Amino acid sequence: MDVDAEIGGLIRRFNESLGGVNDDHGGYHDTITRAYVAGVRLFLAEAGEGDLPARVNGLLASPMGRRDWPLRFYSRKRLFSVEARRGFVEPDLAPLP
Repeated sequence: MDVDAEIGGLIRRFNESLGGVNDDHGGYHDTITRAYVAGVRLFLAEAGEGDLPARVNGLLASPMGRRDWPLRFYSRKRLFSVEARRGFVEPDLAPLP
């Protein structure tokens, strides 16, 4: 599975199956999701071996697991734009890892 190509459709369908709406103001946000995918990849590349619970806990305790992590790369205005919600936009502060 190509996570980058598939994740948007998977999450959108999941939201809709629960009665959610994916529109300009709510639901799936492509840029935030893909920024976190980049963060998870970075964490896994840097993390040592461990069982799944230890790795998940390590990710959540790491900078990549912080709620504001994408704001290291994006201005608030760009990250929370409709364009960024609907599709991936490149960062305007620093490149994603």
